[in-house]
Amino acid sequence: MSDISRAEVAVVACAELFRGDGEIVVSPMGFIPSLGARLARLTFEPDILLSDGEAYLMTPDAVVEGWQPFRKVLDTVVPRGKRHVVMGANQIDGEGNQNISAIGDHSRPKKQLLGVRGGPGNTANHRTSYWVPRHGKRVFVDQVDVVSGVGHARAREAGLRYHDVHRVVTNLGVLDFGGEDHAPRLLSVHPGVSVDEVVEATSFPLITDGVTESRLPTESELLLIRTSLDPKSLRDKEVPS
Repeated sequence: MSDISRAEVAVVACAELFRGDGEIVVSPMGFIPSLGARLARLTFEPDILLSDGEAYLMTPDAVVEGWQPFRKVLDTVVPRGKRHVVMGANQIDGEGNQNISAIGDHSRPKKQLLGVRGGPGNTANHRTSYWVPRHGKRVFVDQVDVVSGVGHARAREAGLRYHDVHRVVTNLGVLDFGGEDHAPRLLSVHPGVSVDEVVEATSFPLITDGVTESRLPTESELLLIRTSLDPKSLRDKEVPS
């Protein structure tokens, strides 16, 4: 297979978020993160359990070990269990704070969005990553207008012992907050994207030492994406090449 699309690279980058997670619940919110989680489960992380999205068996020949209603997941796994959440973000700043609540001054916002939703609880209790389909300065801002997901400085002040903002995957590349004192870093750029392009599309400074190119999908991964997980190529509508 050839002609690998930007969307397929993004799916693989989202799958890589879960590498090494082992037997945990993962909550990928959004189409591309869900494709990534399902791809990871079908390949290198077979023990992850998806909690969000359409309920269908990816391995229909497997033994069904048990059943648990979703309300029990909220009682057990969500407050105190091992979980990796992937959320979207209308804004992210250089400290890793995320906003999905409102744009503009809190007393009179220009736009009302989802509200903080599960952002505070997810970032306080579980590993959290973010997916941004359109990397630009309107998303990657100097300071978020409303803190929904908690960043590193606020987590440190609040003594949040389980706080773990892992990575941010976008249509241009992959970032994390692994620099000194959790400074934001650019880890990789997708094929065809330059480091300068990502830097120019980000309002806060990025550490760019050691930037690599994002991994391409293997032949078997491409086959799964194109024939099993997303045969209608809806991924290309979210991330055009």
